[in-house]
Amino acid sequence: MRPMPGAADTAETHRNHSAEPRSGGPGAAPANRLDVVDVLRGFALMALFLVHVIESYELFWAVEKPGRITDIVFALFMGKSFSLLALCFGFSFFILMDRAAQRGQDFTARFAWRLLLLEGIGFLHSLIYRGDIMQTLAAIGFLLLFFNRIRSNAVLLGGAVFCLIGPSLIVQMVAGALGAGWANAPAQSSVDPGMPVYLGGDLWQVLRVNLWAGQQSKYWFFLEYGRMVQILGLYLLGLVLGRTDFFGDLAKSRGWRRPALLGALVAAVVLFLAREPLRAWFSGLHFGLGADRAFWALLNMWLDLAGTAFWALLVIALYDGPARRLVQPLAAPGRLTLTYYILQSAVFVPIFYHYGLGKYDDWDAATRLWVALGAIAVQIVVAQWWLARFQYGPIEWVWRALTYLRRDVPFRREAPARG
Repeated sequence: MRPMPGAADTAETHRNHSAEPRSGGPGAAPANRLDVVDVLRGFALMALFLVHVIESYELFWAVEKPGRITDIVFALFMGKSFSLLALCFGFSFFILMDRAAQRGQDFTARFAWRLLLLEGIGFLHSLIYRGDIMQTLAAIGFLLLFFNRIRSNAVLLGGAVFCLIGPSLIVQMVAGALGAGWANAPAQSSVDPGMPVYLGGDLWQVLRVNLWAGQQSKYWFFLEYGRMVQILGLYLLGLVLGRTDFFGDLAKSRGWRRPALLGALVAAVVLFLAREPLRAWFSGLHFGLGADRAFWALLNMWLDLAGTAFWALLVIALYDGPARRLVQPLAAPGRLTLTYYILQSAVFVPIFYHYGLGKYDDWDAATRLWVALGAIAVQIVVAQWWLARFQYGPIEWVWRALTYLRRDVPFRREAPARG
């Protein structure tokens, strides 16, 4: 079963957590953004978009046509880009809470309202593209309000490690091996009433099936394949990274980041090469269908996490060195994550789905790759043009204005004063 796609919180990040907004109010633009986090988020968003286009916004899975391009893109980015966005969400939560604490305010209720708004935005987006992840990110985000009250970073880090090990999958694997009926039943996520509609329905039929029936396989996937617990683990890790000022003081971590990067690469390569032989070995033990499915999902989760660590550390290494110019352009789309995530679906879902151009079966993998790369280049250029004139993306601005229930949130950038 394929990993489901994701999105990310676009909460503002800045270098000095205690800095006051420029216009003095909570709705004003943040000062001194943490540029490296914007770069990381932009990389994750563009990688996720590449996966979406290569899989024709999920229609690839109706009639799979494996090939070298598809296999390489999926191996490099599928599951990893989504995880990077979830990690950034956890970090952004810390920034918002910490900024409010520096002003002597409790942001808990406001952040809960912010999550409810994200639920609403995600719901509207899911009518266009059922793979929307914002609703799930927002729902799990409420748990951060509880975990943020735990002051021990060691406890939070231990909780993150526990979640990222894959406890729900381990339970399924053991239960399946012991013959539990619920664990060995066919996966509920394999029943997909939405796919026939996407392949042959009109726009109204797509909107109607995405209201609920088309969403069921997604949510079952998240439950059956351990994604809910994985997201929470990434949130907790992002929260710890914020508390320890990891992104604010990259020099402090230079000593261990290089060996960690190498270790993540080795782990990812070993898991990628060994997972098929390990799957065959485990299946030979005849523990049952449920145990086999959980074991395979566990291997893929660990592979995705190793790949996530590799990409995160690589992007940070490039940013924190003479090659910064290679990744710096990604900061602009990283600041427009929410707007771009929705706009990508609004443009490309109709290109692939039957009610639009229906190109899901006409474009080969090479065509989809070049289209995606060209669209990424356009998005980077447009993001830089936009941010030279505006403080936020349009959807980010609406989200922020509704968060603070203020209409005076600055949108346009002030023209520089003439001397």
